[in-house]
Amino acid sequence: MDRLRRLSSNMALNIIGAIVLVLIIFSIVVSAFGLRSFTRAFRSEYTETSYHMADTAASFVNGDHLGQYLAGDEEQEYLETKIQLQTYCKKINVLTIYVIQVDQSDYGRFVSIFNPLNNSLDDSHYTEWELGHKRDTTNEEYARKYKAIYEEGSPYEIVFRTHPEDGAHPHLTMMVPIRNKHNEVTAILCLQRPISEMVDSYMPYILSIGFVTLVTVMVSSLLAAAYLRRQFVEPVQKVSAEASRFARENTIKEPLGHISRYTELSELAASIDKMEADMLEYVENLKRTTAEQERMNTELTFARRIQEESLPNEFPAFPDRSDFDLYASMTPAKAVGGDFYNFQLIDEDHLAILIGDVSGKGIPASLFMMVSNIIVGSRTSMGGLPSEIIKFTNDSICEHNEANMFVTLWLGIVELSTGIVTAVNAGHCDAAVCRANGEFELAKTKHNIAIGVMSGAKYSDFQIQLGKGDKLFLYTDGVPEAMDANNQMFDLDRMLDALNEHRTETPKEILEGVHRSVDAFAADTPQFDDLTMLCLEMK
Repeated sequence: MDRLRRLSSNMALNIIGAIVLVLIIFSIVVSAFGLRSFTRAFRSEYTETSYHMADTAASFVNGDHLGQYLAGDEEQEYLETKIQLQTYCKKINVLTIYVIQVDQSDYGRFVSIFNPLNNSLDDSHYTEWELGHKRDTTNEEYARKYKAIYEEGSPYEIVFRTHPEDGAHPHLTMMVPIRNKHNEVTAILCLQRPISEMVDSYMPYILSIGFVTLVTVMVSSLLAAAYLRRQFVEPVQKVSAEASRFARENTIKEPLGHISRYTELSELAASIDKMEADMLEYVENLKRTTAEQERMNTELTFARRIQEESLPNEFPAFPDRSDFDLYASMTPAKAVGGDFYNFQLIDEDHLAILIGDVSGKGIPASLFMMVSNIIVGSRTSMGGLPSEIIKFTNDSICEHNEANMFVTLWLGIVELSTGIVTAVNAGHCDAAVCRANGEFELAKTKHNIAIGVMSGAKYSDFQIQLGKGDKLFLYTDGVPEAMDANNQMFDLDRMLDALNEHRTETPKEILEGVHRSVDAFAADTPQFDDLTMLCLEMK
């Protein structure tokens, strides 16, 4: 089986086999057309000679006396004509010559007048019809041809019976009209001639074609095998062997060079040579790139760890405080993100909460985020109104912002004893507030310019009153602008629905519930933006 598989996959054998198959098909097609032409020519010759034979025989018959012959009159003339037809039948070597009068009502019957036979020819066994013998027409084809002679003036009709169903040998029947002195058709003379000569001539013709085809196929196969092996198989084998060797050893040896007179094979060899050189160079580059990528991945891991550690991430954040609960989370879209949050107790009665979103993503955004967070956090610890803190932060960042980055920020200072939140919105998303026993709603407030856009910008404060059991939810635009596979956004309505679904739960459970809703909405769509949230509950 292995040997058969190898032979079936051998290129030279397959090509030679294809050539042999094409030659055989070509020979069959040529033979078929030749046999058809041969048959047509033979039939044409038989038709022409048979017509002349039948026409000559018709001249022996007196078309005006056929009725008298059938009535028993003109016996001498009838006998003389019969002897002439009998002699002529044997002389021209035909099977039979018979003269019939056909019933013209439907051409389904006829009566015999003359019927000389030549049974010594073609080993036939016909029985002579007597004068006046009546018989049904052989078939519809004969009836149509009788009618053509009687009614349509046809000079002759012919029937080829190559496969007679009555046991007779293959023959043709030539029909010609017998006319009276008024040129009227009074009878039909039929001359039956064997066509075994035509049938027998098929086999020598087919054998000669087969012999020529066999010789042509053998010679062509030998020449094609030698030519293909020298010009195609051996060059391809060299290319295949070199490709296998390179795959095994991964080293360059002597180039293949010019291995064939054909451009395609020479170019293939040149491509293999170039591929080997390019592959080795690619492997070296890949090694360097992989090493560099590993180094960058290590640095990104450290950067993410530094960023995570720069944000307060231990909860509960203030375990000794029972007057409020706080939870926050940040999920970056890349290894590191540009979102951030922060919270700190300025004193025993004042809690600062902060959330921000830096323009851009990746390492530049993360660096800008850390700078912004440090400046805001340091300035907040010094006290003052949120507007003063944000103004200081904006002026500090604008002073060294050659990259023209900016950050949106929401900063609030909660007076824990009263629940009053004094805040500034620097181009950030509106917070959502949930009253005790109520639902989350957006607390739409005045928006100031984002930090880092313009130096010297002024910022104004606003206040939100929180009572016992109220919740304050802060977020970045990565939440409502999360996308699904159809490029539809999660939007604010779905965010509020998710918040209200978990409104009676703890801040941590609320954030986890919103995150699950966003993930379910986005499904397998990659996260496009950082997703950051913070929730405060007054106890």
